[in-house]
Amino acid sequence: MITGFDHIALAVNDLEATVASYRAVLGREPNWIGGDGGARHAWFQLPNMALDIITPHGEGAFGDTIRAHLAEHGEGIWAVAFAVEDAAAAQAMIARRGIGGTVPGPTRSIHDDGRKRYWTTSALKAADTAGINILLVDPPRSGEPWPLSEAVGDAGAAVSELDHVVVQTANCDRVLGIWGAKLGLDLRLDRSNEQWGVRQLFFRCGTGVVEMAASLKRPVSDAPDRFGGLAWRVTDAVAAQARIAAAGFDVSDVKKGRKPGTLVFTVRNGTAGVPTILIQQNA
Repeated sequence: MITGFDHIALAVNDLEATVASYRAVLGREPNWIGGDGGARHAWFQLPNMALDIITPHGEGAFGDTIRAHLAEHGEGIWAVAFAVEDAAAAQAMIARRGIGGTVPGPTRSIHDDGRKRYWTTSALKAADTAGINILLVDPPRSGEPWPLSEAVGDAGAAVSELDHVVVQTANCDRVLGIWGAKLGLDLRLDRSNEQWGVRQLFFRCGTGVVEMAASLKRPVSDAPDRFGGLAWRVTDAVAAQARIAAAGFDVSDVKKGRKPGTLVFTVRNGTAGVPTILIQQNA
């Protein structure tokens, strides 16, 4: 049913400033800037997903949705969109499992140069997903994948793809029911670490991962889940860290990650409120 990530959507106040920041962090150019429905957005396309940066712009229902989210939550991740082969069939299946959603309908974006993109989307009911905005997205209507964002400078120091998205939860049993049983994601690892004070559940999603993190120091509750951060994959952590630091960002030193064989560093600013790490696998 779900074949992987389609995109991660950020809600921001200043599109131009945020695009400039992510151009520097990702080391890639946006391949689409445009909008429709009262919103304006920029799209960074990577091999296993896209980053969609959105801001309200003029009048329209979608812009009102983003505006309301910013007023209540501030900048950050607004939604995770999953790729499916057939949004109508996937939404119907998920509805039978107890998660409501909108009837799949067309989404349009008009590029600043007049070009148009169309795709089909269903929005799942956040009340049924513990407060997380989840979209189901058909393949591009044209039948062709969106072109990849070009690297800025050295491609070896650019972000290659998404490694994982983190969701903070207060109820792991609820997570297993929603993300495993109902959405059908493949649970690959469930581990607890008393030293770190966290329980982590890792769901495979295409070539990426959804990591659900729960504090072992707080009791289980019905509090809504919330987005944590994003981890971006790089082929050379040292080169990527040097590139981002040279662009004026506050970055940590490169160090060994918790997962054996990884190198990681943190970007501490300029990411629209999204906790951000970059990770080199098989270092």
